[in-house]
Amino acid sequence: MTTSDASASPERSPEHWVLSLSCPDRPGIVHAVAGLLAEHGGNITESQQFGDPDTHLFFMRVQVESAASRADLGAALTALAADFDMTWSLDVVGRPVRTLILVSTAAHCLNDLLFRQRSENLPIDIVAVAGNHRDLEPLTEFYGKTFHHIPVTKDTKAEAEAALLALVRELDVELVVLARYMQVLSDDLCRELEGKIINIHHSFLPSFKGAKPYHQAHDRGVKLIGATSHYVTGDLDEGPIIEQDVERVDHSRHVNELVAQGQDVERRVLARAVRWHAEHRVLLNGHRTVIFR
Repeated sequence: MTTSDASASPERSPEHWVLSLSCPDRPGIVHAVAGLLAEHGGNITESQQFGDPDTHLFFMRVQVESAASRADLGAALTALAADFDMTWSLDVVGRPVRTLILVSTAAHCLNDLLFRQRSENLPIDIVAVAGNHRDLEPLTEFYGKTFHHIPVTKDTKAEAEAALLALVRELDVELVVLARYMQVLSDDLCRELEGKIINIHHSFLPSFKGAKPYHQAHDRGVKLIGATSHYVTGDLDEGPIIEQDVERVDHSRHVNELVAQGQDVERRVLARAVRWHAEHRVLLNGHRTVIFR
């Protein structure tokens, strides 16, 4: 072996990266991004882009295989971002996102996420489940996850949110999922975790408020039921929408069937929203979203 052979550093194995970005729309963005990736030995395996004619913003998601280090890619992207006033993120494709799930007493969304994470490679790492009731502690422990009981009353709401935020920081949580968590979060907490909290609620039933919307819907004879998953903001149930779905119902459905059908829509919609967020397919566009599926 020669001296040069002995001192040569081994080649890095290619990593599969996902890059998502947004910036003011102008000519040359795709060319610049593709050129940067090519300069770093990148082989693009997936690419999607969208220019919004209303906001004049450009959005792009790229998956690329490259042996370049995160530091090298990050430095190059930082320089490019300065030229295009660009916001960007870079991650490894499929890396499980550290996730905290918040629950109350309804089990369907929690059970679905736990099952999908275990059996369908949902790309999240459920680091803990927290609830304002203990009803779902046995289900959480069945899946080998840690349950934290954080009770909430009108008088202890501030203390409960402080405990929740402490848990987020302690566990290095990247995503919080409200899986039928029946508490309204404060404006301060929403701002602290902006773009990192996903909620699910019964949509397409806008006139039915309270704890039993499906009962009210049944009484009114609705023909459509559905669900909406969205990012949480200080405006209740008005954050940027990630996913929605509906199903038809008719007069023959008993209220219990309506509840079961509605819960099924809820869990499917929430699972899709969580997956797309974890795969960096959701980009914020003001009070709307761009979804690269």
